[in-house]
Amino acid sequence: MSKLVNQLIEDGYLKTSLIIDAFSEISRIEFVREEFELEAEANVALPIGQGQTISQPLTVAVMLELLEPQPGHKILDVGSGSGWTTALLSYIVGEKGRVIALEIKKALKEFGEKNVDKFGYVKNGIAKFYAADGSKGFPNEAPYDRILVSAEASEVPEALKRQLKIEGKMVIPVKNSLWYLKKKGENDFYKEEYPGFAFVPLVTG
Repeated sequence: MSKLVNQLIEDGYLKTSLIIDAFSEISRIEFVREEFELEAEANVALPIGQGQTISQPLTVAVMLELLEPQPGHKILDVGSGSGWTTALLSYIVGEKGRVIALEIKKALKEFGEKNVDKFGYVKNGIAKFYAADGSKGFPNEAPYDRILVSAEASEVPEALKRQLKIEGKMVIPVKNSLWYLKKKGENDFYKEEYPGFAFVPLVTG
């Protein structure tokens, strides 16, 4: 287990054994640009090109612990970037699960897809990548057990709310806070807010 993963466990950010296993197996170095490989184990966000970043490991740990992904889930991963969250989620959902990764910037979508397939998840059909506007979700594969958004929105997109299953969970950054949403009914959401997080803006178009 890497020093980074041990530190995240020690500091109480990584708690769930399946998420800890994913962090241990899916090394972040596979998802950073070559010039940042020496910093891959640092607990900081790093540039991945196109004005985007790979999120700080601490932040990803918090998001996944809130999301509570499970084996067999179908998960929408919005703003998949260099593919790290997609690969972590693919490890967790396993062969019976699916992860739909949306990245609006085509070059990044291709970079992420290539990175995730280092682990065979694209080849074996667990992860599917699309160059698409994440704020609109991906209705073709809806509804989703979980939705993870890794870029900041000014509000929760209605399309994402609609595409979440009843009892499904979403984690999304809204105005410097992480929002945890649980869908209780068609228009009924339970919400918790965790302030103090910074993300790149959700690009739409």
